[in-house]
Amino acid sequence: MQDRGRPYEVLVVDDGSTDTTASLVETAASSLPYIQLIRAPQRQGKGAAVRRGMQAATGQLQLFADADGATPIQELARLEQALASGADLAIGSRALASRLPDYAVQARFARTLFGNLFNFIVRQCGLKEITDTQCGFKLFRRPVAIDLFGVSSIDGYGFDLELLYVAQQRGYRIAEVPVNWSDQPGSKVRVLRDGLAMLRELAVIRRNWAKGSYSSQAQNFHPATVGHLELPPQ
Repeated sequence: MQDRGRPYEVLVVDDGSTDTTASLVETAASSLPYIQLIRAPQRQGKGAAVRRGMQAATGQLQLFADADGATPIQELARLEQALASGADLAIGSRALASRLPDYAVQARFARTLFGNLFNFIVRQCGLKEITDTQCGFKLFRRPVAIDLFGVSSIDGYGFDLELLYVAQQRGYRIAEVPVNWSDQPGSKVRVLRDGLAMLRELAVIRRNWAKGSYSSQAQNFHPATVGHLELPPQ
């Protein structure tokens, strides 16, 4: 990020951890002013943690990325190009990358198998055209982030589904961008159990939409185009 020569901030959200995450971040922040620790008093879930960080962010472009570095931060440039080409939000995709020769996706067989099945079911349940909803690497224009995170309510892993479902219903232009990705040791995702939990959360999301729970109080951003944006691989 420093090599880019542009202003930035790094917000680290500590979701009630019991290890040394907070102290390590505080030590780094004491000498690097662009780093900020956001600490939750108790564990609430990944969705709550990401929402807390994105609502505290101040940039005109806002990225959330998994802290384990499964998606290299250099892939940000691909997502930025998608926004420059007209997208309202850009999401990393392991599924698209796995079909292309110049990308590397390193994942356990079981995770890939269940991930493909999960995304197939998700597409049948209303999230059309998106091949990978769960890659933890998503970039938003600031007005879009304010809108979507302002109405989001899912605290668990299904928060990605909520963001994308509401974005599609709003008519935001979503670009799915292939990215390099590698499975990291220590992941807390339990593929089968968490996958079933996310499908239950998707049912809640659909019900919430039908009830009008995602109505914006004041939506300042009106997308000029509607639908899914297809971009050539870079």
